[in-house]
Amino acid sequence: MTRRGPRSAGAVLVAMIVAASATACSNEVNSVSGTASNAASAAASVASKGADAVASATAAAEDKLKSFKDGVNASGDVKAAATVTDKDGRATSKVTVRNSTDSKQSYAVQINFRDPSGNLLDTVVVTVDDVAAKGTKDATARSNRKLEGAVKAEVGEALRH
Repeated sequence: MTRRGPRSAGAVLVAMIVAASATACSNEVNSVSGTASNAASAAASVASKGADAVASATAAAEDKLKSFKDGVNASGDVKAAATVTDKDGRATSKVTVRNSTDSKQSYAVQINFRDPSGNLLDTVVVTVDDVAAKGTKDATARSNRKLEGAVKAEVGEALRH
Protein backbone atom coordinates (compact mmCIF):
# COMPACT_ATOMS: atom_id res chain seq x y z
CA MET A 1 0.00 0.00 0.00
CA THR A 2 1.39 3.37 -0.96
CA ARG A 3 0.56 6.33 1.25
CA ARG A 4 0.15 9.67 -0.37
CA GLY A 5 1.26 12.96 1.14
CA PRO A 6 -0.33 16.42 1.19
CA ARG A 7 0.71 17.07 -2.42
CA SER A 8 -1.28 14.04 -3.53
CA ALA A 9 -4.27 15.34 -1.60
CA GLY A 10 -4.15 18.49 -3.71
CA ALA A 11 -4.04 16.43 -6.89
CA VAL A 12 -7.03 14.39 -5.73
CA LEU A 13 -8.93 17.57 -4.87
CA VAL A 14 -8.22 19.10 -8.30
CA ALA A 15 -9.33 15.90 -10.06
CA MET A 16 -12.53 15.77 -8.03
CA ILE A 17 -13.29 19.43 -8.69
CA VAL A 18 -12.79 18.88 -12.41
CA ALA A 19 -15.18 15.94 -12.21
CA ALA A 20 -17.64 18.09 -10.30
CA SER A 21 -17.38 20.79 -12.96
CA ALA A 22 -18.10 18.26 -15.67
CA THR A 23 -21.16 17.11 -13.75
CA ALA A 24 -22.28 20.73 -13.42
CA CYS A 25 -23.25 20.68 -17.07
CA SER A 26 -26.28 18.59 -16.12
CA ASN A 27 -29.38 20.06 -14.53
CA GLU A 28 -28.82 18.29 -11.21
CA VAL A 29 -27.55 21.07 -8.92
CA ASN A 30 -27.69 18.87 -5.80
CA SER A 31 -25.46 16.32 -7.55
CA VAL A 32 -22.78 18.98 -8.12
CA SER A 33 -22.70 20.13 -4.52
CA GLY A 34 -22.66 16.51 -3.37
CA THR A 35 -19.72 15.73 -5.68
CA ALA A 36 -17.82 18.78 -4.46
CA SER A 37 -18.47 17.75 -0.86
CA ASN A 38 -17.25 14.23 -1.63
CA ALA A 39 -14.15 15.70 -3.28
CA ALA A 40 -13.36 17.73 -0.17
CA SER A 41 -13.87 14.66 2.03
CA ALA A 42 -11.60 12.53 -0.18
CA ALA A 43 -8.87 15.19 -0.17
CA ALA A 44 -9.06 15.53 3.61
CA SER A 45 -8.83 11.76 3.98
CA VAL A 46 -5.70 11.55 1.80
CA ALA A 47 -4.09 14.47 3.67
CA SER A 48 -4.92 12.81 6.98
CA LYS A 49 -3.27 9.56 5.90
CA GLY A 50 -0.13 11.50 4.90
CA ALA A 51 -0.08 13.26 8.28
CA ASP A 52 -0.58 9.92 10.03
CA ALA A 53 2.41 8.46 8.17
CA VAL A 54 4.63 11.38 9.22
CA ALA A 55 3.45 11.14 12.83
CA SER A 56 4.14 7.41 12.86
CA ALA A 57 7.62 7.86 11.37
CA THR A 58 8.41 10.63 13.86
CA ALA A 59 7.35 8.48 16.81
CA ALA A 60 9.42 5.55 15.53
CA ALA A 61 12.48 7.80 15.10
CA GLU A 62 12.10 9.20 18.62
CA ASP A 63 11.82 5.68 20.07
CA LYS A 64 14.91 4.53 18.19
CA LEU A 65 16.97 7.52 19.39
CA LYS A 66 15.81 6.97 22.98
CA SER A 67 17.10 3.39 22.80
CA PHE A 68 20.69 4.68 22.57
CA LYS A 69 21.81 5.05 26.17
CA ASP A 70 24.29 7.75 27.13
CA GLY A 71 24.33 9.25 23.64
CA VAL A 72 26.27 12.48 23.13
CA ASN A 73 25.08 15.20 20.74
CA ALA A 74 27.11 14.81 17.56
CA SER A 75 25.08 16.86 15.07
CA GLY A 76 28.19 18.79 14.05
CA ASP A 77 29.85 15.55 12.94
CA VAL A 78 27.14 14.58 10.45
CA LYS A 79 26.22 15.84 6.97
CA ALA A 80 23.28 14.85 4.75
CA ALA A 81 23.77 15.12 0.98
CA ALA A 82 21.18 16.19 -1.57
CA THR A 83 18.37 13.71 -2.07
CA VAL A 84 18.00 11.31 -4.94
CA THR A 85 14.85 9.36 -5.79
CA ASP A 86 15.40 5.61 -5.99
CA LYS A 87 13.58 3.23 -8.36
CA ASP A 88 10.75 2.81 -5.83
CA GLY A 89 10.12 6.56 -5.61
CA ARG A 90 11.65 6.87 -2.15
CA ALA A 91 13.98 9.73 -1.31
CA THR A 92 17.53 8.77 -0.36
CA SER A 93 20.41 10.81 1.00
CA LYS A 94 24.04 9.91 1.57
CA VAL A 95 24.87 10.52 5.24
CA THR A 96 28.51 11.15 6.10
CA VAL A 97 29.71 10.85 9.69
CA ARG A 98 33.07 12.28 10.77
CA ASN A 99 34.26 10.85 14.07
CA SER A 100 36.00 13.69 15.88
CA THR A 101 37.11 11.52 18.82
CA ASP A 102 40.24 9.48 19.46
CA SER A 103 38.37 6.17 19.64
CA LYS A 104 36.06 4.12 17.43
CA GLN A 105 32.41 5.29 17.83
CA SER A 106 28.91 4.45 16.59
CA TYR A 107 26.23 6.98 15.67
CA ALA A 108 22.45 7.18 15.48
CA VAL A 109 21.37 9.87 13.02
CA GLN A 110 17.85 11.20 12.47
CA ILE A 111 17.33 12.44 8.92
CA ASN A 112 14.30 14.61 8.17
CA PHE A 113 12.93 14.83 4.63
CA ARG A 114 11.24 18.19 3.94
CA ASP A 115 9.49 19.86 1.03
CA PRO A 116 10.64 23.28 -0.29
CA SER A 117 8.30 25.04 2.19
CA GLY A 118 9.95 23.27 5.12
CA ASN A 119 7.08 20.87 5.82
CA LEU A 120 8.18 17.55 7.29
CA LEU A 121 7.39 14.73 4.84
CA ASP A 122 9.16 11.84 6.55
CA THR A 123 11.88 11.03 9.05
CA VAL A 124 14.21 8.05 9.53
CA VAL A 125 17.01 7.02 11.85
CA VAL A 126 20.20 5.61 10.37
CA THR A 127 22.81 3.86 12.49
CA VAL A 128 26.42 4.13 11.49
CA ASP A 129 28.51 1.65 13.45
CA ASP A 130 32.22 1.46 14.13
CA VAL A 131 33.43 4.75 12.68
CA ALA A 132 37.21 4.76 13.09
CA ALA A 133 38.88 7.35 15.34
CA LYS A 134 39.28 10.61 13.38
CA GLY A 135 37.74 8.77 10.41
CA THR A 136 34.61 9.08 8.27
CA LYS A 137 31.98 6.61 7.21
CA ASP A 138 28.98 6.88 4.87
CA ALA A 139 25.48 5.43 5.14
CA THR A 140 22.26 5.91 3.21
CA ALA A 141 19.05 7.33 4.65
CA ARG A 142 15.94 6.14 2.77
CA SER A 143 12.44 7.51 3.29
CA ASN A 144 9.82 5.15 4.65
CA ARG A 145 7.49 5.83 1.74
CA LYS A 146 7.36 7.33 -1.73
CA LEU A 147 7.86 11.11 -1.67
CA GLU A 148 6.96 13.31 -4.61
CA GLY A 149 8.40 16.62 -5.75
CA ALA A 150 11.50 18.39 -4.50
CA VAL A 151 12.69 16.86 -1.23
CA LYS A 152 15.53 18.07 0.97
CA ALA A 153 17.30 15.92 3.57
CA GLU A 154 18.55 17.46 6.81
CA VAL A 155 20.13 16.16 9.99
CA GLY A 156 17.52 16.32 12.74
CA GLU A 157 19.51 14.85 15.61
CA ALA A 158 22.72 12.84 15.82
CA LEU A 159 23.96 10.88 18.80
CA ARG A 160 27.41 9.38 19.28
CA HIS A 161 27.46 6.36 21.56
